[in-house]
Amino acid sequence: MEMITSLLAGILFATGIYNLLQKQLLRIVIGTALISHGAHLFILTMGKLKRGNPPIIVEGVENYVDPLPQALILTSIVISFGVTSFLLVLAYRAAKTNDTDNMDELRGNENE
Repeated sequence: MEMITSLLAGILFATGIYNLLQKQLLRIVIGTALISHGAHLFILTMGKLKRGNPPIIVEGVENYVDPLPQALILTSIVISFGVTSFLLVLAYRAAKTNDTDNMDELRGNENE
């Protein structure tokens, strides 16, 4: 199971990097979101996928699941949501102000 989630995280990283290298602003934002989702899966995989009881202290239960990866993923989800929403607003304002979302046109394209 850990091999499958590692492979899926790698695929998310690869498609995220591919989208980061595109020329449209929306694809760049989607690339950052895909990379953050890959990081969530990576954190979950590194925490070892175990089955057990919830981490609540009760008598007679000895097999607990580690709550740290879950807490890290929740924190990461909140941070990536904030970054994605900021990038969406930034891309919208840049496209609205400059009437384009192409990165070459936004840079001024020195080759012409």
